[in-house]
Parts: sequence; structure tokens; C-alpha cells
Amino acid sequence: MSQRQVLQVFEQYQKSRTQFVQTIAELSTRPQNIETLQNAGVMSLLRPLLLDVVPTVQQTAALALGRLANYNDDLAEADHIKAAVGWSLGQIGRHTPEHAKAVAVANVLPRLLQLYLAASSSEDLQMKSKKALKNILQKCVHLPALEPLLHDAPANVLKHVVGQYSKVLPHDSKARRIFVTSGGLKKVQEIKCDPGSALHEYITSINNCFPEEIVRYYSPGYSEALL
Repeated sequence: MSQRQVLQVFEQYQKSRTQFVQTIAELSTRPQNIETLQNAGVMSLLRPLLLDVVPTVQQTAALALGRLANYNDDLAEADHIKAAVGWSLGQIGRHTPEHAKAVAVANVLPRLLQLYLAASSSEDLQMKSKKALKNILQKCVHLPALEPLLHDAPANVLKHVVGQYSKVLPHDSKARRIFVTSGGLKKVQEIKCDPGSALHEYITSINNCFPEEIVRYYSPGYSEALL
């Protein structure tokens, strides 16, 4: 068997997997097919494909499972389904700011954060939720979607949130005004970080967008210092 013939075997295998998950994803859009698909054992066939080496196969398998989960409460609450869906959202959001915004405005970020922090989440779910958060945050410049995480995220996630603010605020006067009135500037002054760290650099970049007296006004202990 020639090298080309060997490669054709793998190409055909990839095409078959791709065609399978695409067909299941399409069938799962119709409620009348759900019971038949479940009885045929489609769940056990899709699960290994969540770890497929081909990203499109992984994503389509996750999409199909997500659609099937709409009709099955037990499946919807399963950690491996949440992990698969979270991973897929992260893959979507990592492409461009537009993709990240489309995911973020669906209120995905707080939910991913919740899954990452939940003690009841499996290790795999926590890992995939954290990775999805990072992927989306590194592209997201839609500040209204980031604002809740500014107040709730732990330091390792907060770093990415503050980093995105440091990219947008220097170039958007309206965003700077909203950042002050919404309590964002005050929150940033309360963040504790090591000098020289990436988070410290992001905060410095944000503070440089505002007059020094404004930054001091929102810094912890300012009111007491006046008295």
C-alpha cells in the first residue's frame, strides 16, 4: 500500500466522522427525532468525538449534544455536556472581537465563571470553563459584558478582564465616563496585585486615562485622609 493510499484511509475516516456529527446535529434540531436518537445510543457515540483531534468534529459534536440536552434535563445537567458546550463557546469566542461579543452578550461569561468556581464541578469542567473564559476574554472588547466579572472574578481571571479594559479605555471617552460612574474605576483601585505584574501594568494603563486627582478620589482611604 502506497503512502498516498494510507493517507486516504485517514482522510476517509475524517470525512466519515465529520459527516456523522453534521448529520446528527441536523437531526437533533427536530423534536420528533430526539427519542429515536437517544434510543439508538447516539450519546455514547458523540462523547468520544468531544475529544477528537479535528476541531470541527469536536465543535459539531458539542453542538449536537447541546441540542439533544435541550430535551433531556438529566443530560443538560451532566458535567461532560457543560464542559463540551463551554469548550465550544470558547472556541467560537477566540476568533475575533465580533465572535467574542456574540458569545458574551448571551451572558455566557458569568455562567462560565460560576462553573469554574463551583466546588461541585468536575475537574474537567472547571478546566474547560477556565480555558473558555480566557479565550473569550482575550478577544472581548464589549465592556458591558465584562463589567460583572470586574466585581466577581478571582485574580487569575480578573487579570484578563482588566487587560481588556486597558485596551479600550485609552481610546473611548464614553467608555471612560461609564467606567467611572458604574464604579469600575473605584473597583480597580481596590485590586491588590504585585508591582511589575501584568495586572499591575494594566491598572497603571487604566489610571493613566484619568486625571490624577480622580484616581486618588476613588482610591481606598482617600476620604479618611481628608478627615
